[in-house]
Amino acid sequence: MQLFKNKPTLAQLQWIVWIFVFLVIAISLMQMDPFAQAVIYAALNTCFYAAIVYGNISLLYPLYQKGRVFLYIVAVIGLLLATGALRIVISVHVYNLWFAQQPEHLSLKIFYNSVFGGLMVFMLSFVFRIAIAYFTLKQQSEEMITQRKQAELNLLKSQVQPHFLFNTLNNIYYEAYLEAPRTARLIERLSDIMRYFVDESPKQKVRLAAETQFLENYIALEKIRIRHEIDISFITRYDTDVTVPPMLLMTFVENIFKHGIDKSSSHNKMEISLIQEDQRLSFTTTNTLPEQPQNSPSTGFGISNLRQRLELLYGSNFQMQTSTVGMLFKASLNIPLL
Repeated sequence: MQLFKNKPTLAQLQWIVWIFVFLVIAISLMQMDPFAQAVIYAALNTCFYAAIVYGNISLLYPLYQKGRVFLYIVAVIGLLLATGALRIVISVHVYNLWFAQQPEHLSLKIFYNSVFGGLMVFMLSFVFRIAIAYFTLKQQSEEMITQRKQAELNLLKSQVQPHFLFNTLNNIYYEAYLEAPRTARLIERLSDIMRYFVDESPKQKVRLAAETQFLENYIALEKIRIRHEIDISFITRYDTDVTVPPMLLMTFVENIFKHGIDKSSSHNKMEISLIQEDQRLSFTTTNTLPEQPQNSPSTGFGISNLRQRLELLYGSNFQMQTSTVGMLFKASLNIPLL
């Protein structure tokens, strides 16, 4: 039967070390003392050794790492003197209480031996600390490898289902095209949007033409939910080799359909421009607002999240503004083309 079904944790490894230390001390003491006395003194010594080791690596050594060397040295001396004295007092008391035929008294010689033994353990505590750091890094490395393999497996799983769905949508598209070409075109747009989510959005950069096509497909599908026709103007002027982070322009367009469209009105208007100027890209949307808007389009989570993403991508090298003038809402974004 295995002691551990999985690899032992760092805490379990430390328990193993201290149990081994206890057994070594107990066996060495049994050559001179009765079994019970050897076991009790082995347990006491192991506890004091552990106090010195963990006292140094957990409490005192951080002082040294912060550059407070003198305070660290004073604290180490205090730790050794305190544990040495406490160890002798408890050991003599236990001996006189349970095992001594004649009482034993405290002496400086015993105290010095105890402090010297503590000093040896203190030196070994650095080896113990290095071992803990090594196993911690090794465990973290193994966890990262496991997480990466799991992520790769999840990615492979996630790619199977969408591609099955893409094939199914394509089959439906051909069937619908014979009876309702407009419906077939909408199915094709939906398939393109889903393919963009799966294939393009995980990338660091995508072609601006692909991002633009994604926006056009999204607008076409959103228009299905609107009773009346929308007056839409979409102006683009940029080089074909320009790339941008994916899904960066989506928030403004999504906001229009969330907050700027009155489904009962026939006077909805939307103007979008995507213009490259030298090494910068300017994206602007302008849309009419409903007579009774439920929420402000400039205060939602989408705008806040977009600003945070822009700060991570460009630092302060971007401009994003939103404004409301009368019944028109305008949003603009200007980013560098890196």
